[in-house]
Amino acid sequence: MTLPKLNTPYMIDFLVNLLNTPSPTGHAEPGIAFVEQELAKYPGLTLSRTRKGALVARWQGEHDDAPRALTAHTDTLGAMVKEIKSDGRLKLTRIGGLVLGGVETEGVWVLTARGRKIRGSYLVHKASGHVYGAAAHDTKRDEDSMEVRLDARTTSADETRALGISVGDFVVFDTRTEVTEGFVRSRFLDDKACVANIVAAVKAISEAGLKPAQTTYLHISNYEEVGHGASAGIPADVHELVTVDMAAVGDGQESDEFHATLCVKDSGGPYHHGLSNKLRALAESHHIPHKIDIYPNYGSDGEAFWRAGGDVAVALIGPGVDASHNYERTHTDALEATSNWIVAYLLEK
Repeated sequence: MTLPKLNTPYMIDFLVNLLNTPSPTGHAEPGIAFVEQELAKYPGLTLSRTRKGALVARWQGEHDDAPRALTAHTDTLGAMVKEIKSDGRLKLTRIGGLVLGGVETEGVWVLTARGRKIRGSYLVHKASGHVYGAAAHDTKRDEDSMEVRLDARTTSADETRALGISVGDFVVFDTRTEVTEGFVRSRFLDDKACVANIVAAVKAISEAGLKPAQTTYLHISNYEEVGHGASAGIPADVHELVTVDMAAVGDGQESDEFHATLCVKDSGGPYHHGLSNKLRALAESHHIPHKIDIYPNYGSDGEAFWRAGGDVAVALIGPGVDASHNYERTHTDALEATSNWIVAYLLEK
């Protein structure tokens, strides 16, 4: 079987727009709504929301005896205001495993409870080399040593509160998204790249006049970065669940930025051997560039469903992403490979 052709420019355009839609865990509604608006263009999909706020699309297949599901997440790392300091600056608490050194000096928006957006920068407190000397270099970068410097005239906690800022406000970081020479570099490719993979696969299959072989549920979760995203919302009659999430690139890893990867084990243990082998065979038969890997410091939404009692086979695929949870990068080759893998899986009888 020849796979329907992907529209790569469409996939990249969708990805860039999703990356530029802030959606940290706990405040992921803008990202969910963006994906919902796009999937609504395809008439074969029936869309709904869970009470938790995840998006679920039901796609009627050629058969309905062994439904399948794909899951990816649109929530990202971020932060919340933990403390308004006496000098008017803000101490943050991280959402998820954000690498603080990777966002030092980055621009941020504080999203107040009343809907105002206030600009600022995230810096180590002892940032000035002329004032603090060696401490500007040597201070450990952690939540206690770093702060948001607001772009507002404030030098006290009361003046900052008068701006409408309070403890619990969400803080989003600039993504610095760029597409160049086939590379996409941006914060939060985890996991918006994989949401784009799924949407591109839907477009390719739909525009070819095809349906998935089995009725399929597309689950776009909104709490993955804190560990319980897909613990709810996947129907109990689903037989197989393929998690689509980024592949970790670095020392000791097989994954790279130019291949899709099948993860067979992570911090939660092995994935379903039978489903993993099925996906490996599909990649080989369709000549999809892929790697096999293990991620020691990683967990997924598929495991969240398992831990919640989901009785389903789970496997994990995704594009290689360098510098995960930092300033990330992948390549169009890996994105295309992942979307083609999804297409092959959905059309497999």
